[in-house]
Amino acid sequence: MNIVGICACVAGIAHTYLAQENLLLAGKKRGHKISIETQGVIGQENKLTEQDIENADVVILACDVSVSGLDRFKGKRVVEVPTKIAVKNSEALIQRIEEMVKGS
Repeated sequence: MNIVGICACVAGIAHTYLAQENLLLAGKKRGHKISIETQGVIGQENKLTEQDIENADVVILACDVSVSGLDRFKGKRVVEVPTKIAVKNSEALIQRIEEMVKGS
């Protein structure tokens, strides 16, 4: 499965990057291709490409604040969660997404 996402916490520092790291690790561990953009205090990093988004089966928005560029995901299956879910339970989140995609 191809997964893309955005992580952004209130402060734009710790949880943003912890969520990104944990999602990347969990996705790869479960055999998925995963790309995660961050939007934090230093702006947008690891910006998703049009190709990344086009190939995505699902979009994860692990965000506690408003983020820019959501229009890029029009027509895509989007899962929204707080950053704490991505930080603490990223593998369980990926498993739920797998079940959701299988069920559709």
